[in-house]
Amino acid sequence: MGSPVVLGIESSCDETGAGLVRDGRLLGRALASSMAEHARFGGVVPEIAARAHVHALTPVVRGALADAGLRTADIGAVAVTTGPGLSSALQVGLAGAKGLAYALGVPLYGVHHLAGHVAADTLEHGPLPDPCVVLIVSGGHTSLLLVRDLVRDPITHLGDTLDDAAGECFDKVARVFGLPYPGGPAIDRTAREGDPRAVPFPRPLTTGAPANRFTFSFSGLKTAGARWAEAHRAAGRPLPLADGAASLQEAIADVLTRKAVAACAEHDVRTLVVVGGVAANSRVRSLAEERCSAAGITLRVPPLRLCTDNGAMIAAVGDLLVRAGAEPAPLDVSIDPSAPLEYAALHPGAGSSGVRSAGRSMAGIGTRTI
Repeated sequence: MGSPVVLGIESSCDETGAGLVRDGRLLGRALASSMAEHARFGGVVPEIAARAHVHALTPVVRGALADAGLRTADIGAVAVTTGPGLSSALQVGLAGAKGLAYALGVPLYGVHHLAGHVAADTLEHGPLPDPCVVLIVSGGHTSLLLVRDLVRDPITHLGDTLDDAAGECFDKVARVFGLPYPGGPAIDRTAREGDPRAVPFPRPLTTGAPANRFTFSFSGLKTAGARWAEAHRAAGRPLPLADGAASLQEAIADVLTRKAVAACAEHDVRTLVVVGGVAANSRVRSLAEERCSAAGITLRVPPLRLCTDNGAMIAAVGDLLVRAGAEPAPLDVSIDPSAPLEYAALHPGAGSSGVRSAGRSMAGIGTRTI
């Protein structure tokens, strides 16, 4: 008999997701989004998101079960995002996961949201090679990671964003351009008719101190985009929107892929995995493919449906934890809205370091103080 069916629940932002995974295979999934409710505010409103999760959680879990042709009694473990994310939104998902785990008498696993993005790729392309370089690009996070065994080993950060993440840059500049929220897809659509060389936007931290070779900063690029739009409007000129969108998108894709391929070369890694919501951007995907092909690097990017937040990615981490023999979280596990990405599992632990893990030992894997 194989591993148990793992239910994953994701509620860190404005999507309520549920997924069912067993032995690395996605059985069923369902998703509800409150994005339309946030659009008029130009960003996610935590109270609206939390209320939407309360209404959507049970129907989404039922939807995932129906998609898989399974019953609630078939669930053998529950995994849930416990951080990072919006505090009120995380609380809703965790409360629902605890109730299900307790009622069914099955183990509960607290999962780091960003580790879920990494694991999402395994549902399409199989186990991650050991090692691989992972580029996480989402609304609030831009990081380059060196990943070995995702659920047994600590995750090494090669570089992170110093200020605005790539997704934030897309959203904020799109708003200045007069494009709708979310900004990333709107910029992508608009850029199709533009010239990516029309505006010489900066490529932040691609030159300078070696210490910054894998770190990111998109605040300056965001400001450059805003100033460009303001200058046109102040002069009474129509805004060449398609050119601005294409040039901004090219700058972001250039920085992301240039640094990611350089990290692979420096660490002698032959596989690059690009994940997160911004991995759905068409230019990020195509430029990554071009540069990886030229460098002899295998590129792995999840399908679009698994790039943005979803429950399947959380179930994928839970499935890996179960198969690795990881200890489940206690039922009094709490959320950590600003949790750093150190381990895939996010459980409350003891010790001054907040982490109880010894290499590949399963005793207290990935635990940390909340």
